[in-house]
Parts: sequence; C-alpha cells; structure tokens
Amino acid sequence: MKTLMVQGTTSDAGKSTLVAALCRVFVEQGIKVAPFKPQNMALNSAVTEDGGEIGRAQALQAIAAKVASRVDFNPILLKPNSDTGAQVIIHGKAISNMEAQAYHDYKKVAMDAVLTSQQRLSEEFELLVVEGAGSPAEINLRAGDIANMGYAEAVDCPVIIIADIDKGGVFAHLVGTLALLSESEQALVKGFVINRFRGDIGLLQGGLDWLEEYTGKPVLGVLPYLHDLALDAEDAVAIDNQVSQAKIKIAILLLPHISNHTDFDALRLNPHIDTNYVRHTQAIPDVDLIIIPGSKNVISDLTFLNNEGWGEQIKRHLRYGGKLLGICGGLQMLGTDIFDPDGVESKQTQCKGLGFADLVTHLGQQKVLTQAEGVITLQGQQAKVSGYEIHAGSSQGPALEQPFLKFTQHPNNVAQDGFISKDNCIAGTYLHGLFDSSAATQLILDWVLPNSGISQLIDIDTHREQQLTRLATMCKEHLDLDKITQIYQNWEGVKHER
Repeated sequence: MKTLMVQGTTSDAGKSTLVAALCRVFVEQGIKVAPFKPQNMALNSAVTEDGGEIGRAQALQAIAAKVASRVDFNPILLKPNSDTGAQVIIHGKAISNMEAQAYHDYKKVAMDAVLTSQQRLSEEFELLVVEGAGSPAEINLRAGDIANMGYAEAVDCPVIIIADIDKGGVFAHLVGTLALLSESEQALVKGFVINRFRGDIGLLQGGLDWLEEYTGKPVLGVLPYLHDLALDAEDAVAIDNQVSQAKIKIAILLLPHISNHTDFDALRLNPHIDTNYVRHTQAIPDVDLIIIPGSKNVISDLTFLNNEGWGEQIKRHLRYGGKLLGICGGLQMLGTDIFDPDGVESKQTQCKGLGFADLVTHLGQQKVLTQAEGVITLQGQQAKVSGYEIHAGSSQGPALEQPFLKFTQHPNNVAQDGFISKDNCIAGTYLHGLFDSSAATQLILDWVLPNSGISQLIDIDTHREQQLTRLATMCKEHLDLDKITQIYQNWEGVKHER
C-alpha cells in the first residue's frame, strides 16, 4: 500500500477538505483509496458501520472515497471535556478520561494502535491519504508526536504541506514550518499547496517562484477560495446565517462543550430558515424553536446555560407558545436530575435538570454507539428518520411513555426513543441526524410552525455529494495531479533517496 500525507501550517488550513478531495479524485481513477487520521481532537464525531466512533472529517472522507466508515480510519480520537482533559477513544471505544500530561505519557501505546490500524488497512487498500493534525511545527508537542511528523517518519511516507493564503502570511507560514522541522522531516516534505486564493494568479507567480527556489520544494497547486463550500465541519461551528426573508426562526444554544453540531447543517443551509447560534452573554431572541444540542460535559454545560440566564428565557419562550427540542445531552438537561457518580464527564456527581420533563438521567462508563432508523409521529403525521446515537448513560421516567420516535431498526433492540410533552410543546431525543432527511425536517418544522410555507428543504446526503463533486473538480483544475501521483507512486523512502 502507498501512503500520502497532508499536513498543514495551521489548524483550519484545509487539510480535511484536501484529503476528502484527493480521496474522491483517486477513487474516480479506479484506485482503492482510504482516508486516515492517526490522531484527531474533535467534539464532532460519527458512528462507524463497525460500531465505533471516529472524527466527523474521517466519516466525510470515507464518503468521498466511497467506502464504509470504520474505526481504523481514525484510531485515536480525543474528545475534550475540560480545558486540560479529554476522553481518549482507541479504535472507536472510550478507554478513559486523561489530563494532557497523562496522555502525553500514554502516546507510545497510542502509536501502537495507530500502526495496528495502518497495517490492517494496508491489507485491503492500494492508497492511504492521511490527514495530519494542527501543525507539525508545534515545538511543545514534538516529543512523542503521533499526529504529524512522528507518524510520517514511523511509516516513512511523503508529505504535502497546505497553507491558507486568505488569512495572510502564507509564505512565512510555509517557510517557517519547514524551518522548524528536523533535517529528516524536511526530507519527507515533497511539495506545497496554497489554499483559498482570491484574485489574479499572475500577481502571485513571483512569490511562488521565490518559494520554490528558496525551499527547493515545488508548489503543487493554488486552490481558489470556494465561496459557500459547505461540508461537515469538525471543529468550528459555522454561525454565519444571513437570511433576509425567514419563514421560521430557530435558536441553537452554543454550549461550551457542544458536540455534533453538524446536526443542524440542513437547517443552517436553508435560505428560508433563520438559524441563530446563541452565544455567551447573548439573550435568546424571539424565535419559533429553541434547540438545546448535544454536549460532551452535560452538567458543566447545564450550569453554563443557567448562569447565562437561558433557563428563565426558555420558560418565557414556552409561556408564549414557542417550541423546545433537546437532542442527546439536550434531552438529558430537560429532565429533573442528572447523576454522574463515576465522574464520566466531570467531577460534579449530580445536578438538577431544567425540569421540563419527568425523567432522570444516570451517566455511566458504557457509551452507547449505534446507527438506527425509526419513525417520527407528530400531530398525526409520520416520517422516516435515520441517524446515530453517541451518549453516556441512559434516561428513565414517565415522560418517556410518550416517545418522540419509535425505532424500526436498532442494534440494541430498543423500541422507542425520547419524549414529546403532553402539551405538544417540548420534545427530546437521543438520535442525531434528525434534520438530514427532508421528510423528517418537514414534519418537525410543521410541528414548530404549521403552514410555515417552507418547501425548499435540504437533503444533506445529496448536498454533500454535490459539494464533494465541486471540490474534486476544483482540484482537478488547480492541482498538479500527475506530480502528486508520481510523489506517492515513486516513493521508496527517505533512506532510499539518500
């Protein structure tokens, strides 16, 4: 198996999208290609078909490569639950919570897991397109690195470095990154890609010529800024949503540990829906629906919610006839009590919920990771829905006797999920992906605001395919794919080159 790695000068330089684009380009050439990210840190994750948990970007890249997602595509996933700690997930399963220093000492074990996945994938695929994490030039993280050059040296693979010119300083980023690498690491770097360029490429040519001469590394392409490119985001929440004539207004509470915010992409992309992320110090505006999203630290985020005054604002919203929806951690917050006796998510072992539903949640060590399908029934109408569950613990109580949806397919033989209140104003569910289906979205919007007049809905799977096609087409036009192909096909290792 051949391996090609994409590293970036910074976070959000474009590594994830470039890997996705290359996976799509190569699979269209008839190559059996797979994505890979040795170590990922993200709160947006996905459930794989083999029942594990990986970063959202690797799930997207698997779609680009037209293969089923699996845990080996992202063997190490870190999900932050505090400023200094994270849940450590190895081969799709959570093993423990670790502080940063403890995980630093654990990296040798983590690297073994990475190389195990690499070996398994090598038995099936012709090409592995690998995504680095952050920047390879973080001096404080170099020792024991498994995410960037530590991995590249371990498997002896060629590296492309991508940089974002839109933020400025692109030549300093590329030259500085290269300068901070060791001699052996520099030898792995086979070229640069410049991302998000706007303007006349002729005005950039002098800089490109200088960069190639100064570093001795080729520029493999300059990718233009793609306006309105919308693919599953792994880290930053896309909060810009300019809607001039909204037919329905939705507020999503931007919690400090919000997880799986891609749940709301289909809403955010709809030109008739005003999707407003409510941030720290902001009041909840007058809307038709308030959504409490998933959370990696439910008790901490519930404390934050109340400190912001949002709990009282939600009560006022309900008094005036508004609707309220809690998803996953949001469902748990809607209940009367949350217990975390084992400190699964935080040091605080229990807290009072918002009290909008008669249910109690107990967090436990065993995490639920499933893909499921079901039927939502609202106001006498039904719609099919499919999605996934990622949550610690379970909820019990009388509120669940009136479920939000009933499962038609669930690997744990669960019959139903969530609740809808007797007054039809409050609902909660553990299922992520509610709005990915147009039919389910239409049903929920009709529940929120009957006769809203919204008919132009976003099917997220169709939209994603359109965006991947657009991305791959751009790369075919602006990357030197022949040279990139030669880099990985002719690669025989640094030692051979010497």
